Amino acid sequence: MEYFNNRPTKPKSRVITVNGNGEISVAPNYAEIRIEVVKQSKDLGEAQSQNAQVMNQVISALLSLGISRDDIQTSAFNIFPQYDYIEGRQVFRGYEVSNSLTVKIRDISKVGLVIDTAVKNGANRISSLEFKLEQENKYYQQALQLALYNAVEKARVIAETLRLPIHPLPIEIVEESVESPPIMYRAVAMSQESFQTPIEQGTISINAKVLVKFEF
Repeated sequence: MEYFNNRPTKPKSRVITVNGNGEISVAPNYAEIRIEVVKQSKDLGEAQSQNAQVMNQVISALLSLGISRDDIQTSAFNIFPQYDYIEGRQVFRGYEVSNSLTVKIRDISKVGLVIDTAVKNGANRISSLEFKLEQENKYYQQALQLALYNAVEKARVIAETLRLPIHPLPIEIVEESVESPPIMYRAVAMSQESFQTPIEQGTISINAKVLVKFEF
């Protein structure tokens, strides 16, 4: 006796893979600036003393602006011997002492004022300025949601075009890592001749990408 399996054959599933992209622009909520004092002298002790005096003056001025001492940190201290080359000979010229502070500015409207105050009190180099975001993950989640919506919309368009079921089932989601760099400004040497530095903070772009496989 023969038995026949009359159960219908399960159709092969169709899989479509799409990329989803999401992006939001957010105004930064704090800034980090690197302020340097550089002094030169033939006498190392004198160069160190001058540098320390000026840096203490800069720190005192920053504190008077309402910046917390916890937001002011020494980021580098260097001593470099300086040489001139005369007729092929290396001639000692003196020492260069540099001291750098990293300052977190929570009130972005004060960035220009902080730069001007530091320069007025003896700082002679701003080596970096970055606008950043606290709680960036909160904004990333919003961008990720947009990326998923984008992937679903793409899948629906494909389904409608190919006359497939309109409600695709996601069977695999891969989240792609995307870094959102801070807004950065190049290093600039400062003088005490002009102040009221104009600073435009701009916006930070938060991006998210996903790779989604849908089954139809």
